[in-house]
Amino acid sequence: MADLDAIKEAVLKGKRQEVPVLVQAALDEGADPHAIINDYMIEAMKEVGEKFEAKKIFVPEMMIAARAMQAGVEVLKPALESQGSSGQSLGTVVVGTVFGDLHDIGKNLVVLMLESSGFKAINIGENVAADAFVAAAREHGADVVGLSSLLTSGDPYVKETVAALKGSDVAVKTICGGAAVTEKFAVNECGADGWARDAVSAVRTIKQMLGAE
Repeated sequence: MADLDAIKEAVLKGKRQEVPVLVQAALDEGADPHAIINDYMIEAMKEVGEKFEAKKIFVPEMMIAARAMQAGVEVLKPALESQGSSGQSLGTVVVGTVFGDLHDIGKNLVVLMLESSGFKAINIGENVAADAFVAAAREHGADVVGLSSLLTSGDPYVKETVAALKGSDVAVKTICGGAAVTEKFAVNECGADGWARDAVSAVRTIKQMLGAE
C-alpha cells in the first residue's frame, strides 16, 4: 500500500528530490492522483503556512517546501491529465510585479504558494505595464489579479494598474502586496479589493475573495 503520509512529510520538510520519487511510487501502486495532491500535498502546504504565521519557519523554508511540492506536481500532471482533469482548482490568479519594479522573489513565492494551495497561478513577470495586466487577465480568464510592488516608486503604477483593471471589460478582483504597499494604500487609495502582507496571507485573502475558504 502506498505510503501517502510519507509524501506529506517530505513536502513539509522540503525534500525536493524525494517527493517525486514517493509520488511516482504511489502512482505505481495505484494511488489516486487527486487524493495525493488534495489530501496530502496541499494539506502539507497548509501546515507550512501555519508554521510560517506562527514564526516557526521563515520565507526560505516556506519556499523550499513549495518547490518540493511543485516537483511532485510535475510527476502527477500526466496522471491528472489522463483523467481529464488537472486536479482541484480553486480559481485562476494572474500575478505580476508592477511597472518600474524588477523584484520577483516575493511574487514568485506567492505563485508557488497559490499553486501549492490548489489555484492555477499565471506568473506574468516583472516590470509589467497596466495594459499588460488587463490583457493577461482577459486571456487567462482570471478570477483575481495580484500586484506586487517592493519599491515606493512603484506606488503610482499600483494605482494605475488597479484603475485600469477596474475600468476594463474584465470582471476580476484585485489584490496588492509588497514591502512598499500598506493596506490603507492598496484598498483605500487604490481601490483594490484586498491586500496581503505576505504569501500566506495572500493565499488566505484570495480564498476568501472567491469563497474557497
